[in-house]
Amino acid sequence: MSLSLYAPPPLVETEVYATLPDELRKPSTIALGFAESQPPGSSMTSVLEGPSFDRDGNLWCVDIPNGRILKLDRERRFHLVCEYDGWPNGLKIHRDGRIFVADHKHGIMLLDPVNGRIEPYLVRAGIERFRAVNDLFFAGNGDLYFTDQGFSGLQDPNGRVFRMTGDGRVTCLIDTVPSPNGLVMDLEETALYVAATRGNSVWRLPFLRDGSTAKVGISIQLSGGTGPDGLALTGDGGLVVAHIGIGAVWVFDRTGQPLYRVQSCKGLHTTNIAFGGVDGKDLFITESSSGTILKARLPVAGKPMFSNH
Repeated sequence: MSLSLYAPPPLVETEVYATLPDELRKPSTIALGFAESQPPGSSMTSVLEGPSFDRDGNLWCVDIPNGRILKLDRERRFHLVCEYDGWPNGLKIHRDGRIFVADHKHGIMLLDPVNGRIEPYLVRAGIERFRAVNDLFFAGNGDLYFTDQGFSGLQDPNGRVFRMTGDGRVTCLIDTVPSPNGLVMDLEETALYVAATRGNSVWRLPFLRDGSTAKVGISIQLSGGTGPDGLALTGDGGLVVAHIGIGAVWVFDRTGQPLYRVQSCKGLHTTNIAFGGVDGKDLFITESSSGTILKARLPVAGKPMFSNH
């Protein structure tokens, strides 16, 4: 589906929910190395991504160039939980409370939310180290899916998507994606959606009975900006896509038709998304260029976070 085939969807406004304080915006020495691999104009004081709610209502996120894991409490106060020599890019909370981090430099990391200790969890597939993991997702059966973006793009579409099963088996599902980024499974967990950022599209990877993929195709084709980043699912199986570079988040129904456009009230770098609120209809968005968490009220609710995994 291409957005150009449809009339502009209704607009949903956003508000600033929280702003990163000045003391957490000072770039660390870690940020200097990250800056060397980023396009000109990218924010280097902080890059917020990976918003995820825990069971207590705290909103966790990462600050990529500074190697920081942050927690935003119910009073909208930021707390520095961990700072280390890494580039944390994605974050997901397991049903048992453990916090998993996709680290651009090291691989999949495991964070103890109590003492702030972070350590490597998965750094290679077989004998090969990952190129630069980006985001992760837990299936209902506990399988871990994650993207290995590296420096892939249309010039070299070698980005990979992996699955790690409960018994520790790591399988590469695909290795031809131009910059694989956010990912989420469909409601029935028979297919995986992957944001192909440099292809400005969302790919759909259907699963066969043996767990392999076949007939991979483009589910949503975007235009403008940089491309899709974070993904989320609505309670009725619709797809929510953070579109970095145009300051928007798109909400599609389960057939891929656009329902709403959520517009940033700050910058254009709408990176990642998470549903929250009492009824699950509040959408929280990381806007990395301004260091803010935005909030929008949607007519649809998100898929419950802890119902399965």
